[in-house]
Amino acid sequence: MNKLSQKIIVIGSINMDLVTSALVFPKAGETLIGTSFLTIPGGKGANQAVAAARLGADVSLIGCVGDDLFGKELVDHLKEQQVSLPNVEPVTHTKTGIASITLAEGDNSIIVVPGANYHVTPELVAKYEELIASCDTMLLQLEIPMESVEMAVKIGRKHGLTIILNPAPIAKLSKEILLNIDYITPNEHEVVELLEGLNEEQINKLKEKLIVTKGAKGITYYRNGSEQHIDSYPVEVVDTTGAGDSFNGALAVALTAGNSMEEACRFANAVGALAVTKLGAQSGMPTKEEVEVFLNSKRG
Repeated sequence: MNKLSQKIIVIGSINMDLVTSALVFPKAGETLIGTSFLTIPGGKGANQAVAAARLGADVSLIGCVGDDLFGKELVDHLKEQQVSLPNVEPVTHTKTGIASITLAEGDNSIIVVPGANYHVTPELVAKYEELIASCDTMLLQLEIPMESVEMAVKIGRKHGLTIILNPAPIAKLSKEILLNIDYITPNEHEVVELLEGLNEEQINKLKEKLIVTKGAKGITYYRNGSEQHIDSYPVEVVDTTGAGDSFNGALAVALTAGNSMEEACRFANAVGALAVTKLGAQSGMPTKEEVEVFLNSKRG
C-alpha cells in the first residue's frame, strides 16, 4: 500500500513510574533510607513512542490509561512530546498502570502493576486497523495482553508493516508471533528464555530476526547465519531505566527511514547511550539534534 509519509505505530503500555533512589538495594525484610523520590512518565509503549517522537518521527500510540490523576498527567505529557493520542482511551473502572522502580548501585529493579494496560484488548487493537494500515512500522512490547500482541501482529502483517517486537517482560511467544514479526529485540538475559525449548532449525530461522542488546557490551545481530557485533558507546551512567526503550524507538526510526541494519543499530546504540546519562526513562531520551552532535563527536 502506498503511504504518504513514514509513520510509526506503537501499541503498548502507559505507566507512571514511581522512582526511588538509594545507595544500595534493600535486602528482604530490610528498611533503608532513600536519597530521592520522583514520579516520572513511563511504560514501555509510551517510552518507545516518546523516544521515536523525540527523534522526529510521526508517531501514534494505541494504549489505555485510567480515569485518574496519573492518567490525565500522562496523556498531557505525551501530547507535549508530539505523540499522536486519538487512540488512548481512559478506563473508568481501573487505575492507570504504575511501575515501582528502585535505583541503586548503578542499576535498577522494577515491579509493574499493569492496571489499565490490560484493557488494551484485541478488540481495541482491531478498532484501529485503519490507523495501523496507514503506518510503515509497528513497535510492540509485552506489557499488554498477549492476545492483543497477536492481534496487532496479524493486522500489521496483513497491511505490510515492518514489525519490531521488544519481548519485555519476557514471556512465551506463539508460533504466529515469531513467524510474522520482522525483528525481535531481547536483551542478553531475555534471549536465553526466548530460545529455550526451540530446536536448531527454529533457532536458526529466528536468529535472522534477532537483535540482542547487551548494555555496555554492545549489540549482536545476525546476517545469513553469521553473527555481527556492534560496540557500545562508553558513557557515564546515571540511570539505566528506559535505555532499552530508547534503543527500540530509535531502531524503529532508523529502519523506517530506510537505513541498513548496521546503520540502524549504530544509531540506536547512540540513542541508548545518551539515554542512560540522565535520570528518568522518558526525560532522559535524546532529541535528533543531540544524537547528531554525539555521533559527530565520536567520528571526530
